[in-house]
Amino acid sequence: MAKARTTKPYHHGELREALVVAGRKLLEERGVRGFTLRECARRADVSHAAPAHHFASIDDLLAEIATRGYQELAAAMTAESRRSADKPAARLVGQGIGYMAFAAANPVLFQLMFSREANRFETPALAEASRSAYHLQREAVEAVIPQASGEVKERMVDFAWASVHGFITLVLEGQLGEKDSSRALKARGLAVLSALVETVVLAGNR
Repeated sequence: MAKARTTKPYHHGELREALVVAGRKLLEERGVRGFTLRECARRADVSHAAPAHHFASIDDLLAEIATRGYQELAAAMTAESRRSADKPAARLVGQGIGYMAFAAANPVLFQLMFSREANRFETPALAEASRSAYHLQREAVEAVIPQASGEVKERMVDFAWASVHGFITLVLEGQLGEKDSSRALKARGLAVLSALVETVVLAGNR
């Protein structure tokens, strides 16, 4: 006779956290296409109906995972920038290093955060987390060129974000640095960040 399946007696908050942890691992293994609430519930060792107490749909759980991804991205950017000794240019480089490091360590999550699917499940919390990461970049660029006009600052914020995001995205997709060693690839990343700062400074001094 088959043994009845048992479930863990999670407390209310613990179940939500367990589902997020299980969901993130599932996302990393199978991507968005292989992501289901039923499988998250199975991995959290609860009934397939249990997730509904916290997440009304699969999009709600993906939104929570993406929100935490942006929070971790901001934390990685901040941690690296703190090594700059309050030098604006070094801060901008440090944030870029943190950005690239996070993406390299969490490629599937990073893809989810910036994918078209993210528009489908965006929540106020996800939008706020996304803006927080963007504002870090904005503040770093503006600190490098404090005397520049608002228009120049705006252009350079876009340029800086596109440069960092574009470089690491090409790396993750195997379109750049595929044959490079880890050390050589890091050197290329630093060279991009150095060129980024030089461009921002030049634009700000015109």
